[in-house]
Amino acid sequence: MSRRTQAERDAMTVEIGYALVSGVLVAAVTFAGVSVPALLLRLPGSAESVLFRAGAVLGALAFVLRAVHVLWRFPRAAEERRLPPVQPSQPGRTSPDS
Repeated sequence: MSRRTQAERDAMTVEIGYALVSGVLVAAVTFAGVSVPALLLRLPGSAESVLFRAGAVLGALAFVLRAVHVLWRFPRAAEERRLPPVQPSQPGRTSPDS
């Protein structure tokens, strides 16, 4: 198992922070989108309760999905940023100028 460099550890810390912040924002927007009708319309108490609970559940689900999505794609994105190994200019040759 290879040891991670400080830059890789810092990148992972930033990615975790991004996943959490974007997850909270998506959860808040989801909760608001589901719950706003309960605030704007005069609904029976049970309907308001259902909308608030549904907003809370969907917001929590949106948070988890967003955080997992961001963190799941991070290792692949990090691999894509690495430079490919240097290849000879022509197949079968050991160096570009041979």
